[in-house]
Amino acid sequence: MRIARSLLAACVLASAVATPAAASTPVDKELTFTCPFPLIGRQQLAVEIKAAFEVPSAPGGTFTTGDLAVSVTVPDKSARGLALVGAASIEGTASAGVTLANGPLTLPLSLPLTVAKTAVPPSGAFTATASGSVPPVQLPNAGKTTLTIGGFSTRLTPKKADGSFTGLGSFTSECTLDPGQDPVLLGFELGSTPTQHRYTVAGSTAVKALRSTAPLTGSLAAGPEFATAFDRTGAEFKAFGFVPGRADLQFTPDGPQTGELRDGGFTAHSAFTLALPQVTLFGLPVADPGCRAGAPIPVDLRTGSGFAVATGGPVTGTYTIPPLTGCGAFTAFLSSLVQGEGNTFALTLTAR
Repeated sequence: MRIARSLLAACVLASAVATPAAASTPVDKELTFTCPFPLIGRQQLAVEIKAAFEVPSAPGGTFTTGDLAVSVTVPDKSARGLALVGAASIEGTASAGVTLANGPLTLPLSLPLTVAKTAVPPSGAFTATASGSVPPVQLPNAGKTTLTIGGFSTRLTPKKADGSFTGLGSFTSECTLDPGQDPVLLGFELGSTPTQHRYTVAGSTAVKALRSTAPLTGSLAAGPEFATAFDRTGAEFKAFGFVPGRADLQFTPDGPQTGELRDGGFTAHSAFTLALPQVTLFGLPVADPGCRAGAPIPVDLRTGSGFAVATGGPVTGTYTIPPLTGCGAFTAFLSSLVQGEGNTFALTLTAR
């Protein structure tokens, strides 16, 4: 019963995130959210958000959102969980939190959504959708303006084929955006020509102490706003020179990111938290899930020779890994394997 309740929550949670969107600027964005489930642990859900933003040309104009379409692919495990309580359909409501920042003005918004009645198969993945109206907002200030996704909550009701309630009744649940993603749906300079440049990232990071290099993918934005996000990766290594090991690495932005455009390139100033959610030796886990660097890691990412703002090119940076914490009984040992200076990013940006 608890499993079914959690899986059910996942469906709605993912749907709820669907609030923000795009109009003269189209947005089609995929994000992942994680929900903690009793007994089955944490589950990740993929949400696709499509919409259109109508951006005013000058301060005092109105910012509107239209054509909002949100969908979430609900995995087979969730469908089976719903079947356990006899659910033939789900429906409900959601409240998504977004933040609209316009110059010095910050507006936290709560956007109501309706989760459409969706048939639940006895097994196999299915898609749930959510919709709602987004009120227009007046933007009084010139300058940087952003729309950013935050958390969301949902209230879902599973029903049997005859329309009666299951044993779960109606319940409220919450999910969080997975780290390492760009939560900004739209960013622009109001009252001036937009100069935001967005890139996909491919490359690697070398961890000197491990004598290992891990592949990196992600995204980077440069211009009025700077934002760097890396996907989770992993580094293979040999402890003591012969014991095979692997460390998963997740670099997550810590606080605001800044930077400067100059001479056809840029320098991006970032700080990252570094998590090592799984470390194995001989294939066996040796670290607690909370294993991480004990302090944020500052990094300056600089464009190199051959870089062009319009197309992309090479970007590099160096960083120091502080001692680890939260790794469990092997914290000191794992810290000795990883910490130290001289670590590098070697990236290639491609404009998108």
